[in-house]
Amino acid sequence: MAGRINDDDVKAVRDAVPIDAVVSEYLQLRNAGGGNLKGLCPFHDEKSPSFQVSPSKGLFHCFGCQEGGDTIAFVMKIDHLSFSETVERLAAKAGITLRYEEGGYNPGHQRGERIRLVEAHKVAAQFYVDQLGSPEAEIGRKFLAERGFDQAAAEHFGVGYSPAGWDHLTRFLRGKGFSDKELVLSGLSQDGRRGPIDRFRGRLMWPIRDVGGEVVGFGARKLRDDDNGPKYLNTPETPIYKKSQVLYGIDLAKKDIAKVSRAVVVEGYTDVMACHLAGVTTAIATCGTAFGGDHIKILRRLLMDNGSARVIFTFDGDSAGQKAALRAFEDDQKFAAETYIAIAPDGMDPCELRLAKGDAAVAELVQPRTPLFEFALRQIVKRYDLETPAGRAAALDEAAPVVARIKNIGAQHEVAVQLAGMLGILDTQFVVKRVAQLARWARDRGGKGPAQPAPQRGYDTPAPAAASSGPALNLRSPAHRTERELLKLALQRPELVSPAFDAYGIDEFTAPPYAAVRQCVQDAGGATGAPSDYLDAVREAAPNDGVRSLVTELAVETIFAKNVDEAYAGDQLVTVRLRAVDRRIRDVQGTLARLGAHGDPEQLAAVQNELWVLTQYGQSLRNNGAGAL
Repeated sequence: MAGRINDDDVKAVRDAVPIDAVVSEYLQLRNAGGGNLKGLCPFHDEKSPSFQVSPSKGLFHCFGCQEGGDTIAFVMKIDHLSFSETVERLAAKAGITLRYEEGGYNPGHQRGERIRLVEAHKVAAQFYVDQLGSPEAEIGRKFLAERGFDQAAAEHFGVGYSPAGWDHLTRFLRGKGFSDKELVLSGLSQDGRRGPIDRFRGRLMWPIRDVGGEVVGFGARKLRDDDNGPKYLNTPETPIYKKSQVLYGIDLAKKDIAKVSRAVVVEGYTDVMACHLAGVTTAIATCGTAFGGDHIKILRRLLMDNGSARVIFTFDGDSAGQKAALRAFEDDQKFAAETYIAIAPDGMDPCELRLAKGDAAVAELVQPRTPLFEFALRQIVKRYDLETPAGRAAALDEAAPVVARIKNIGAQHEVAVQLAGMLGILDTQFVVKRVAQLARWARDRGGKGPAQPAPQRGYDTPAPAAASSGPALNLRSPAHRTERELLKLALQRPELVSPAFDAYGIDEFTAPPYAAVRQCVQDAGGATGAPSDYLDAVREAAPNDGVRSLVTELAVETIFAKNVDEAYAGDQLVTVRLRAVDRRIRDVQGTLARLGAHGDPEQLAAVQNELWVLTQYGQSLRNNGAGAL
């Protein structure tokens, strides 16, 4: 039986390893005031950070799930270790030699299973790195060189080589004191006819590390034609390796992901290497599996779900890459971050692009441009003939359920409006109502539809629960953030937005709850010349408690500007109006495309004239700002 760790040594470990340094290995921490730090709790799903760390006290506590304790308790919980295993791991980090009471303790035989398996992987990783310099590994070095990776790059990413023999690594690890049972359990070896043999043989090896930087598995690339195995062979599921819960490169990318609130998801190990060497140090990849919910949890804790966070997916331009993009879109609503897709010209992946066009081309590729939802919808829509009513109807039948899965009602409405433009359907409200109906049906069936009911008609009848969820609306959509700011100005500083605000239509506010508040202001007499009881009148005009609560919330929430003046108010007015004009331009362009060159000449002329007027007005708004209102 393992000896008990000396109490003084346990205290020394607690004192030597700062809790904020340990916790920040797993999630992004920000200032919470009073010397404390906050982040998204790793022990339960949450939208806003309720997990706090006190570096001065060496403690953490989550006000959401009530988990708490010191550094040791945190590591025990997050890595599923025993008390002794945790102390041993932290002691190794701090360079503290532990003393054991009750005698007879042999760390080589009695340390916990996870620590033993991690140690085996650490030794194996170094073994593979050493083998990359051998004559046999020339084929591996050539593979790397042909893809633009030199020795320094290989060292930075820990790339190695597994010898082609049957049991080179197995015998090496036995010599280091690891048992056959441990080697098979770790996935480094597998059972052969005469005992364990190496799982990976004659392949280029990439170490896969968890978010804490521990090697937990390997990705192995085939190099020889006589290798009958798959092109890529990964470590099988083990007690320390779950492919759905690891992201290749996360140990190198996590600090920059947290720093710039951006992550780039690529498809392979060489793509991660190419991105990092090109300066895109937020790149990560899945390990032989689709990007899924557990991967999202890892990124959310680093991005902290702030509204400016971006996740950019790069997929090959082939059909498999497009399918991967659509699968990623299915999980899109689990992010608060805005999601985008990037596809390189000629369908090249980042590694190929770097070889062909250099580092700058890779950096340019991953600039967020095409929203993932737009890509997903366009992939659906382009399969249909939109010149015919039957084609548009069929495209709507397939695309509308996709939009209906968007949980945020405001975002769902805005995407529905964009879908109408893609299809060339002039009656946008028809599409909006169709999407809302599907969302209600899904919810009624207990499916994955929106959490709150969408409006039945127009913008001015939001469900009470939806109206009270205003703060969540500004997480995903820049349009919603601006609409929210404009409404706060109209309620708190009506003199700054009058009289222009009162000329704004209800439909210029794309989030139904915000449209409902705009209606209240109108019903209360408008913002121009607001009397002393103006806010009371707006609240009285609310059709239900949900809208009334949102009016109150917007009336007290801080306006996000250092200088709340006419210039700031003008910017919000112009941005909301310009977005409305751009939406209408897309609708008219869709109508024009639907009419085609053989449409009714008078109708074509009218539509073209409206498009010209809208384009001129939009240009005037961009050039002259509030002066064009």
